[in-house]
Amino acid sequence: MNETDETSGDAPGSGPPSSSEAPASGPSGAALIAEKVKLLPDSPGVYRMYDEKGELLYVGKARSLKKRVASYTKLAGHSNRIARMIATTAQMEFISTATETDALLLEANLIKRLKPRYNVLMRDDKSFPYILLTGDHAFPQAVKHRGSRSRQGDYFGPFASAGAVTATLNALQKAFLLRSCSDSVFESRTRPCLLFQIKRCSAPCTGEIGEAGYAELLSEARAFLKGRSRKTQQQLAALMDGAAADLDFERAAIYRDRIRALTQIQQHQGINPQTVAEADVFAAWSEGGQTCVQVFFFRAGQNWGNRAYFPRHDKELSVEEVLDAFLAQFYEDRPPPRMVLLSHEVPGSSLLAEALTIRGGRKVAVGVPRRGEKRELIDHALTNAREALGRRLAESSTQRKLLEGVAEAFGLEQPPSRIEVYDNSHISGTKPVGGMIVAGPEGFMKNQYRKFNIKGEDVEPGDDYAMMREVLTRRFTRLLKESGATPDSESQWPDLILIDGGAGQLKVALDVLNELGIANVTAVGVAKGPERDAGRERFFMAGRADFMMEPRNPVLYYLQRLRDEAHRYAIGSHRARRSKAIGVNPLDEVPGIGPGRKRALLQHFGSARAVARAGLSDLEAVDGISAKVARAIYDHFHGNPDG
Repeated sequence: MNETDETSGDAPGSGPPSSSEAPASGPSGAALIAEKVKLLPDSPGVYRMYDEKGELLYVGKARSLKKRVASYTKLAGHSNRIARMIATTAQMEFISTATETDALLLEANLIKRLKPRYNVLMRDDKSFPYILLTGDHAFPQAVKHRGSRSRQGDYFGPFASAGAVTATLNALQKAFLLRSCSDSVFESRTRPCLLFQIKRCSAPCTGEIGEAGYAELLSEARAFLKGRSRKTQQQLAALMDGAAADLDFERAAIYRDRIRALTQIQQHQGINPQTVAEADVFAAWSEGGQTCVQVFFFRAGQNWGNRAYFPRHDKELSVEEVLDAFLAQFYEDRPPPRMVLLSHEVPGSSLLAEALTIRGGRKVAVGVPRRGEKRELIDHALTNAREALGRRLAESSTQRKLLEGVAEAFGLEQPPSRIEVYDNSHISGTKPVGGMIVAGPEGFMKNQYRKFNIKGEDVEPGDDYAMMREVLTRRFTRLLKESGATPDSESQWPDLILIDGGAGQLKVALDVLNELGIANVTAVGVAKGPERDAGRERFFMAGRADFMMEPRNPVLYYLQRLRDEAHRYAIGSHRARRSKAIGVNPLDEVPGIGPGRKRALLQHFGSARAVARAGLSDLEAVDGISAKVARAIYDHFHGNPDG
């Protein structure tokens, strides 16, 4: 890949150019694009469009950069969305690629990482879980796995959720008696654990089964996960009959229980296609300006769950365009199956199939089934997509009414699109943490949550006002630096901030906003009722007498939820910080004390507390501790009166 925009020296996929790179008096919009077209090659590549502030607007791919970018210079024939994007463009960057397939893969990577404003965004940061049969131990374990496949073993998946993996693992334990304990627990066992007693593990840790016998169980489990479940069941049935014929009814009962466990797995799969062994099924449904993409995973002839996505996109886009953009992002960091079934014909299906074939190292078929069992799978996924979108629209309608109520209660001109709620947590002033949660028309925006470790040296322990001042100052100072603009020109600015506290906390918030010159953000203090009684909260606003809401007002319940979520998040962040601090050794903070000297001190005195209480002569008596180091340790814990 080659960077072809001579005005930019950054590497492909790096951050946007600074606003100084776009000349203030230079051309913009279609005129700028027309100038760029003159220098572009007639070859594949990726282009990026920026506004005058350097914010990324759009990332696109092209079989011919010259022809594709030239289409933006036409004055007519564009949708309102594209026309706005063209008019706002003040800078462009280009990356040449060897093939159009490379351009597709690079485009998906950039969109997912940089999240341009005008692109369809998948909005998912969760990796799919897998089942891993480990391969680095004589007695492999069956475990749930997320993330990179760095550990040796066989991976089976993806599963749609952690719950689907857990249910399958539980059934696998019953059917194949594979161990689930960690290697350290395995090595330390001296007698079988409870799982052996309830017939969910063969207890190889204590020699209840040999390596050969366990390898046979592992082979059966691997065959089942690869889709040979019927053959496995037939083998178990034959073994059960043989044990019964030998009058070994206890062994026959074990085989019976394993057969039942396998049957239970299959019964809970919902749909088990006969003609589709490995496929991902995508069905898209659009309504009310939103789209739901429902994804079903079929592996080894079994249904391994489904997940609904609601990509962010412009309302003008068709369902085919949304699905097309979604697919490339979906497989940007996931291995593809042998078959991808779609509910709609998408413009880039053949290009996608080529890209997935390259990425997967085997042929991947992409298509829209018209009849038969594959079509039934699509229809089933479409039904789920329609119902999921219906539920989301109903929820967003309720959310919209609540936000309208918030606007009315606090005198806002329009319903807030972003609410930030702040709370602090500490115990007697120790390890203080500030928490910020964010909510909007689509509910809680958990990827926007932030925690603030209180760092100010002038903050007295337990001073909630000073803590809140530090949190708000850091938050809005950074926001001003990032936006480089006034609040009403940046989407990440809140319309409303809620402060957990009364008039005092509100005054702190207003002082911070005034000092930073921020006037377009409404601040509200939420004080708990008498005896912390929920439902009797009192609200404080600038220039208005404090007030209460009707006890059964849905808006009050909503504000309580926001306050409680902020409280939960702040407490959770504080606990995490406190837990981390528990493992910190006071000797780590002493200059000149490395692992060797720390070990010598602990061996001599027995604990860090004893070291802190030791006298100077006692410290000098420790092997490996010089007089200079002993003085440094003593001064650290006792202070040096001479300075």
